[in-house]
Amino acid sequence: MIIRSSVFSRPAPSDQLLLGCIGVGRQGQANMMELIYRGLETGARVVAVCDLDRHRLDNARWLAEKTYALELGLNKYAGIKAYHDFRELLSRKDIDGVVISVPDFWHGIVALAAARAGKDIYLEKPLTYSLVEGQKLVKAVRQKKLVLQTGSQQRSSVYFLKACEIVRNGLIGQLQAIKVRLPEDTGRGDPRPMPVPPNLDYEFWLGPTPEAPYTEDRVHPQMSYDRPGWMQVEPYGRGMITNWGAHMLDIAQWGHDTERTGPVSIEAEAEFPERGLFNVHTRFRAESVYADGVVLAMESGDPSGVRFEGSEGWLFVRREGIEVSNPALLGYQPGSGQVRLYHSSNHMKNFLECLRSRQDPAAPVEVGHRSNSLCIITHIAMKLGRKLRWDPDQEKFIGDEEANRLLDYPRRKPWQI
Repeated sequence: MIIRSSVFSRPAPSDQLLLGCIGVGRQGQANMMELIYRGLETGARVVAVCDLDRHRLDNARWLAEKTYALELGLNKYAGIKAYHDFRELLSRKDIDGVVISVPDFWHGIVALAAARAGKDIYLEKPLTYSLVEGQKLVKAVRQKKLVLQTGSQQRSSVYFLKACEIVRNGLIGQLQAIKVRLPEDTGRGDPRPMPVPPNLDYEFWLGPTPEAPYTEDRVHPQMSYDRPGWMQVEPYGRGMITNWGAHMLDIAQWGHDTERTGPVSIEAEAEFPERGLFNVHTRFRAESVYADGVVLAMESGDPSGVRFEGSEGWLFVRREGIEVSNPALLGYQPGSGQVRLYHSSNHMKNFLECLRSRQDPAAPVEVGHRSNSLCIITHIAMKLGRKLRWDPDQEKFIGDEEANRLLDYPRRKPWQI
């Protein structure tokens, strides 16, 4: 019998962290596989999966067990339990943490339930659908002394780390402006009602949102793991401003050293063309101003990324790399006494390591909340079409109750938070 040598270097089964995956669709399956492989390195094991689509649930369990059998050198592995209801998974006392990859409108509800059950959390971005949900989640995570990693994986990219260290250490001079470009949503959703697939619990899927007839474009494709339609339907997601915006605006605030606060004003204009079922914004422009006078300009466009403009130069960073007015800066490393930002080479591995160390991960709950808050208030400015004043300490609009009412939304029973 041949056993691969890597097996002997792994932590003993008695020292395993036990994890569950809630939501195993397009992004959820990718997160599950990343968790499996990084868990093999750090002593963590997926033991439970959960989804409201039985086909996706069964496929995730099969894929996880097949992967473990192969990696552990076994003929068969049967250590994964499948759940329909996330509350049943969270009731297990032996599970240490969960990876949550459900649609945006479920983020706050599921994550709050996980926090109240005492589970550490890896939560896909945007952190929550509403700002109020984010406030409650920050409070719950800190009260329970939990680890929460926001799925803002650009924080674990060497390009974004280097870019933000260059800016934070003043190598392009005094920061004056930040410009962010995001992709634009396209296409048209078919609103015609369809029979609900027998493998999908559609009523549960709607959860806190209003009743609506089933159509595949409202939920996700049944025959593939392609991009789901809910991402372009406003009760379920806010569009690119919280999709890619949660990534790029996070970097904008990281480089600006405003990752735990926000701007003092915001104004935006956006197009909401008739696209059938799809009703999120397409093209948009927005501008926010911070207390130090730095202006953050946002717009749809290509390539997506973040441009920092200083008194002595500029820097543009995206997922493919960095461009800078002075190429010599690309070799920069912070010296003694300079700003050194949190270094993580792998976002999921960082989360698992923090489960053991009990230290904050690269994208802790407050940071995820503030990045998402900027996205949400920008979306509110898009909808209202007027300049809004924002109090980043109180997290409220100043003198505008109509805008403040949009910081949360009414939920159907029993999904109140």
